[in-house]
Amino acid sequence: MIRPVVRYPDRRLKTPAVPIGVPGPAARRLAVDLQDTARSFPRTVGIAAPQIGVLWRMVYVDCSDHPKVPDAPGPMWLIDPTVELRDGAEVGREGCLSLPEITANVRRPTTITVSYTDLDGTRHRRDASGFEARVFLHEIDHLDGILILDRVASLTLDVFQRKQRSPKPPGN
Repeated sequence: MIRPVVRYPDRRLKTPAVPIGVPGPAARRLAVDLQDTARSFPRTVGIAAPQIGVLWRMVYVDCSDHPKVPDAPGPMWLIDPTVELRDGAEVGREGCLSLPEITANVRRPTTITVSYTDLDGTRHRRDASGFEARVFLHEIDHLDGILILDRVASLTLDVFQRKQRSPKPPGN
């Protein structure tokens, strides 16, 4: 089911989410809702449960077909994710469904190792780099009540109004 996306300044976006532990039927329903909601927004590569108003530690990531992640594994649900290793640093432009009017330059590690539980209750570790690492870190931040606005060096220099796309005229 497609759910409404919570937008800043809703306090749920600044509230740390609670661990899920062993995923059950409610977690599986949440997983479907996260996927359906993310897929309803073109070019969206991730969404966290707090963004649809659920303060549980689950994120959905799918970098399939993204040119910056040629070996993307397909749709992933990360339950109770933790970042175990971080290395490097790079500033990159990020957008967020909960802050739809802006984008921001955010410094993030370039390589990470994240551990998480899947929907079957199995614990995994995944190494990620570049854009994929940025997506994981962005979504995990949501679980900790952290937004891209909290990560910018300067609200004046690093936050930008999102460019509005003009609709195509009929027939074009």
